[in-house]
Amino acid sequence: MMLHPELLRAARDARRPLIIATALLTGVAATWLVQAALLALSLSAIARGANGELPPLLGGVLAVVLLRARLGWWQRRAAQRAGALVRVRLRDRLLVQLGRLGDAHLTSARAGAVRATLVDGVEGVDAYVSRYLPQLVLTCALPPLLLVAVALTEPYALLGLVPALLLALLGPRCWDRLLERRGREHWDTYEGLGADYLEALQGMPTLRAAGAVPRTRERLERRSAALHRATVAKLRISLVDTGLTDLAVQGGTVAAALLACASATSGRTEATGTYLLLLLASECFRPVRDLAREWHAGYLGVSAADGIGALLRAEPAVRDTGSRPALSRTAPAIRFEGVDFGYGRGGGRDTGPDRGHDSSHGALALEGVSFTAEAGRTTAIVGPSGAGKSTLLALLTRRCEPGRGQVTVAGAEVAAYTLAALRAGIAVVSQEVSLFHATVAENLRLARPDADDGELVRAARAAGVHDEIAALPDGYATVLGERGATLSGGQRQRLALARALLSDAPVLVLDEATSAVDERREARITRELLDAAHGRTCLVVAHRLDAVRHADRIVVLDAGRVEAVGTHDELLRSGGTYAALVAAGHTGEGELVA
Repeated sequence: MMLHPELLRAARDARRPLIIATALLTGVAATWLVQAALLALSLSAIARGANGELPPLLGGVLAVVLLRARLGWWQRRAAQRAGALVRVRLRDRLLVQLGRLGDAHLTSARAGAVRATLVDGVEGVDAYVSRYLPQLVLTCALPPLLLVAVALTEPYALLGLVPALLLALLGPRCWDRLLERRGREHWDTYEGLGADYLEALQGMPTLRAAGAVPRTRERLERRSAALHRATVAKLRISLVDTGLTDLAVQGGTVAAALLACASATSGRTEATGTYLLLLLASECFRPVRDLAREWHAGYLGVSAADGIGALLRAEPAVRDTGSRPALSRTAPAIRFEGVDFGYGRGGGRDTGPDRGHDSSHGALALEGVSFTAEAGRTTAIVGPSGAGKSTLLALLTRRCEPGRGQVTVAGAEVAAYTLAALRAGIAVVSQEVSLFHATVAENLRLARPDADDGELVRAARAAGVHDEIAALPDGYATVLGERGATLSGGQRQRLALARALLSDAPVLVLDEATSAVDERREARITRELLDAAHGRTCLVVAHRLDAVRHADRIVVLDAGRVEAVGTHDELLRSGGTYAALVAAGHTGEGELVA
């Protein structure tokens, strides 16, 4: 009879169909009672030799059976509707929450574990809500009423029925805490195994190249064995629960039958009362047996409930406290003013006296960074590996917050905008490209669903990928493999560039967006991109010279500080880090995310 608060909250999404399902389940139970009464009368008629009374009584039994079948069909339909509603709304809330938590949470959580919660965990909640909860309501309400009917027929029968019912309902509760612990261990192991399998599938090319497939298989076998042990440990406790319930049910039924026979022998009850007592005793335990069955069906939901609740209650690394609903459609100026930031315990504003410092080294990733990306112009950010380039972009899109200083867009702090408005106004193309199992056109229209075919072609031409799309079997209607697996790395990046150009975002950010494109093509694509992005504020992070030399301004970072700001020619004349990078033929070769 375990009630989990998180699952009860999920049940609120389907109040009406759950009420209907419970009412119909009550109707089904009522047909069993009517059938018991008709059978008692039939047996009594046979005992008295009144065979003429049998046809209408047996006809009534047949009618009740048919009615029960119909009610049962309606009840299952209502329960399915309730379960489907709970699944859809719970998954919606979980997906919205994942979006609110952002990529910081998805980076720290394992994808396979999140998938297990969203898919298997929610499926378990369906069974718990749609089957177990209605049966629990019926089990709490019906046996007491039946005990009253038994008491009116033969009070002494309660001596066998009441203790047995109490043992069947309350006895298994002694194991609830242990069963809950075993269930948590089972779910954690299940999540871990699912995450390992997904990780192995996604990394199979790497595992094969490294000759690590046998070792990975052995590790998965160990995890599978651990899941088997956790499942068996949970089943042991569950079997004790089931055994105790069955013992109470069978023992109570036998005790009631003996008392009924004793009552009939002593003459306290007539034949009809004796038969009715025997049938009612069995009906007292029917809801208990059904409850045990539905409990096991929905137990996966109880196991997953803690994980679901933890995900729903998780707080994002950056709180959505802004109120501005949208960025202006005109290109805004972007300003970094005295920005400090450090990874580790001091990354955010509200982190106490050590804020802004790296927890392990005490160093800042960014220190006193100030510069302006002018409205409608292209600003490149360059520097050695680890200089802080990608950290600046993370601060701009509020994936993290500065320890000191501020970042403004169109004169307002980024924290003044809602996260949805801020991120909708900034189109980001990075090294990591997300493409989906859909057509090329559908992948492009993620940025703007109402874009026509001509706009798709113009964006693809600017990104240098139109000819390759046209060469595909179905052109823009070609279905891409999952994560764009049927395309090369350069094609995936150029599709992502086309998608960003297609958006209405007034700010375009290119973070190593052409790293998978060869150098000869990169220079041409970059020029065409900047031409196509005319009227937007562009920020470009790249380690190749050709991708940044035509920018209106270049910001040079070194060790988290702004070393210089100027044009390509100005920075070459002034020497320093930029001139050294140019002399080496790049602007930070082997770039790592800072």
